[in-house]
Amino acid sequence: METTAVKTSAKAKWALDPTHSELAFKVRHMMITNVKGEFRKFDASIVSDGTDFTKSSIDVTIDAASIFTNEDKRDGHLKSADFFDVENYPTLSFQGKSFKKEDDDEYKLTGTLTIKGVSKEVELDVEFGGINKDPWGNEKVGFSLEGKINRKDFGLNWNAALETGGVLVSEEVKISAEVQFVKQA
Repeated sequence: METTAVKTSAKAKWALDPTHSELAFKVRHMMITNVKGEFRKFDASIVSDGTDFTKSSIDVTIDAASIFTNEDKRDGHLKSADFFDVENYPTLSFQGKSFKKEDDDEYKLTGTLTIKGVSKEVELDVEFGGINKDPWGNEKVGFSLEGKINRKDFGLNWNAALETGGVLVSEEVKISAEVQFVKQA
């Protein structure tokens, strides 16, 4: 009797390395410049099929109150009900649904982004940075992500008309992240 070996790879769990990760955004202001900001507190995890990230579950939780744009009054306004309403919606979340390889190191990540209780599917461009071991023997993986959303899709509707035409804050928000994960034992 002949037997066929089934190749299985162990699930790998990866935890965010927050000291080597950042989550940023930028929005057009007064139709003439971009204002940049970041969320300073967020957590993420990946469960992959070994080092095959195309078969991963990806979960991200963002502390809405950790928003930082280098201007206290603006940060306070962004935390208010006009925008993130952090009192009622303390977190934003993202759950990855698919991670498709497009090219050698290029991927498309599709998932559900939830802001202020509104969930929408979004697509992000991902560059796989690689896997390496740090000097202490920890296995790490890195990714760079970029994408954009329309803030009004998530109920972030506040704006002001400009005297010369146009609006104070664009609807389009560009998202970028540099994230590093460490493999869990």
